[in-house]
Order: sequence, then C-alpha cells, then structure tokens
Amino acid sequence: MKNNHLQNCNKIIKQNKVEFIDLKAIDLVGRLHHITLPYYDKVLEKIMSEGVGFDGSSYGFRKVENSDMVLMPDLETASIDPFREAPTLSFFSHILLTDEKRTPFNQDGRFLAKKAESLLKKITGADKSWWGPEFEFYIFSNVEYDTRTSSSFYKVEHVEEFYKKAYHAVNPFDEYDDFRDQLTKLLIKQGVKVKYHHHEVGERGQQEIETYFSDLLTSGDNIVMTKYILFNFAEKNGLHITLMPKPMYQQAGNGLHLHLYLTKNGKNIFYKKSAYANFSETGKYFIGGLLKHGPAISAFTNPSTNSYKRLVPGFEAPVALTFGQGNRASAVRIPKYVINPDETRFEYRPPDATMNPYFGMIAILLAGIDGVIKKIDPVKEGFGPYDKNFLEDDSIKNIQFLPRNLEEAMDALEADNKFLKQGNIFSDELLEQWVKVKREEVLSIGTMPHPFEYKMYFNL
Repeated sequence: MKNNHLQNCNKIIKQNKVEFIDLKAIDLVGRLHHITLPYYDKVLEKIMSEGVGFDGSSYGFRKVENSDMVLMPDLETASIDPFREAPTLSFFSHILLTDEKRTPFNQDGRFLAKKAESLLKKITGADKSWWGPEFEFYIFSNVEYDTRTSSSFYKVEHVEEFYKKAYHAVNPFDEYDDFRDQLTKLLIKQGVKVKYHHHEVGERGQQEIETYFSDLLTSGDNIVMTKYILFNFAEKNGLHITLMPKPMYQQAGNGLHLHLYLTKNGKNIFYKKSAYANFSETGKYFIGGLLKHGPAISAFTNPSTNSYKRLVPGFEAPVALTFGQGNRASAVRIPKYVINPDETRFEYRPPDATMNPYFGMIAILLAGIDGVIKKIDPVKEGFGPYDKNFLEDDSIKNIQFLPRNLEEAMDALEADNKFLKQGNIFSDELLEQWVKVKREEVLSIGTMPHPFEYKMYFNL
C-alpha cells in the first residue's frame, strides 16, 4: 500500500512539475506550521526513510533540552498547494520520536485519532464515526489590533451593516456570495466536499460554510485545510477572516458545530424507527456520555478565553447541557429535517474553531463511548429531551450548563478525565501539559488591563 501511495505521489510530481515538497503539522494548541524542501530525484523516498527533523519545543510538545522530533509525510494526504507560486506538493504529517523505531508521538492528534477509531470499534462494534463540521466566520474589510504595556486596542471595519435578519441574506446585501463561491471551488479542489454556504446571523459580515461527512482523521485534516484556505484566500483578496468565537460585542458568535453519527457494516447505528427522534439506545447512551462529560470536554472543544464570551445566553448560544429536536439553545440538537435513516445524527453545538480539531473530536468521541459503556441514559440524567425554550420556562428546573469561563473548564477537566484515558489515548502527560498551557493563557489575559475597564473605572 505504501508503495502504491508513493507511486501516486511521484505521478503527481511529474504531472505538475513539482519543485518543492511541503510538510504541514499543527502544534499542541492547533496552530498550523510547515517546512519546505526542494524537490529532486528520489527525495520523497529519502524523506519516507528518514523523516524530517524539527524542534518539538517550538510546537509546545517537548522541553528544550529534549526537543528533537521527526515529521513524516502522510502520503494519502498529498495535494498541490494552491497558494504557493512554485508548484508545491503538500502533505499532512505524522509526528514521530527520534528512536530507532520512529515511535509515534503520543500527543500527535492525527495518531490519537486513529487510536480512538480503533477503540470505538473494539467497544461499540461501530466501524467508523462520521463528522460534518459547520464553519462560521466573519469577513472584515480591515482589522487593526495591538497590545503593549501602555496601550491595547482592536478595530474592525466591515462593509455590511444590516438592521435585522442577516441569516440567509441575499445580494446585494450579501456582499460576499461570490467570494464564498470561489472559496467553495477551492475547498472542493483540495478534497473538502462542501454541502452549502450562506450568510449567517451576524449582521456585520458573518458567513457559514457546511461540509459533508468524513471519518474522524479526515475531518480533522479537513478542518485544518479549510482554515488554511480561508485565511490565504482572504489575504489574496485584501480581506480579513476570523473564526474566533466572539470577535464583536453584541454580535453573533462563531461556532464550529459538529454533526455526528456512527456506522456498523455501513449502516447507521443511531437510527431506530419510531423511537424519540428515531434515535436508538446506542445513540441515546452516546448523547448521555457526551452531556455527562460536557464540562470536561469543553477544555478541548472551547479552549480559549474568548470561547466563553460566545457561550452566554442569547444569540442562539448552546449553553445548556441538554438535548432535543431542533433546539439551538441545547448543546445537543437532533435535526428535525433529517428523514434519511442513513443520516440520522445529532449536532454538538458548543465547539469553536480555537480548538485543536483532533483533540476536540477525540474528546467528544471518548465521552460518547463512555456513555455507551456505562449506558448513561440522558433522560434519567435530566438532560432532556427539551423541545421548547427551557430558558424562558420557569417550570423547568435543574438545567445544567457549560462552564462559564476557561478556568472553570480546566477545573472540570482535572476533576473528570478518566474517560479520556480509555485505550491509553489521552496520557497524563498530555492532560497536564494542556492544563498548564491553558492556565497560563488565563493568567496572561486576566492580568492585562482591558480597554473597557478604562471606560468603566478610569475616572471612578
């Protein structure tokens, strides 16, 4: 199989007159990095034999005194980079240790994704998990921001200004429909299948692109690739894109909603005719585990301080650890419009694009697996179903909510992480490193004066 992939890559190299080989990988928190090598005869064979060394400490993985690591291209991910002037063959990479066996690194999300899918099959019998991400983002015409000892500010400029009802706005009010068309064509060319795109609720340039279902590893790769294409294509067009969860005050936040179902022998195991929402017991237990561990997995699915400025009541924010049909205030929404048994699924609405996509989806999967193992019934746990606005119904009591800030999410992770260690997927070392990095972010932002504080307190 490896030789077949190598032959295919060499064919692409010849057809496109490739001049460079590019290896891409994300660091601990999810930021994309790359290294480029000039192409010459047999260079790919040499890379596949030896890998390419890099400094793991600069990726947040290792300490400086023991930071040598290795990138190894995943030949199945080969694609021509559309944003390089010279013809460049790009790969997502495996991250390996420097021992003689080139052992996979136990904090590499792509490696852990494969382990998680194997654990899913072992415990539930399901062949695969299928994920359909929705990307929400804002387009700005200009952005300025800076933080120094004696100044701190941000300023965004936008060409769109609706009074109300920006959702599915039509041109000429929708300024960027042609831009999204071009984005869609680029994504499809790079192997990311797009379901549709449209203007979102945010009145000052919010957009959405929804993609079709892929397995866990491919979906993680697609999320990274989609962000890469969004940022690069915007830059080439003199625009600024952000997927940050809450870029503007009193405007809708950006989520990275994830639709999910499981298959066994090609059949959807979440489907059961005539049950509530046509959902099987396995599907309900999966939801039960997900909601039970919801606070802990927020540490991975919503891992920024900005995440929790989106997760507040209003703006269709999914703040409640509940489930129901068509209820967008619930963390878990079962779409009412789905009639095809093969696509019976739920949507997990809290995640946002500041997450490391592999860690975030793996955490969701492990929480669901724990629910199946322990038969966690979401109804008995009080998670619903709620098919009405429980936030405005005083008769509904004891609703549980997501953490209110990143610090609470870290507390929840430290208190509830045994389910993440199933199959030796999340190690103690990874969990400790994650909490350390994120608590440092909380401290950094917590000690920085905010411009709004000047307005509130300067003359007090």
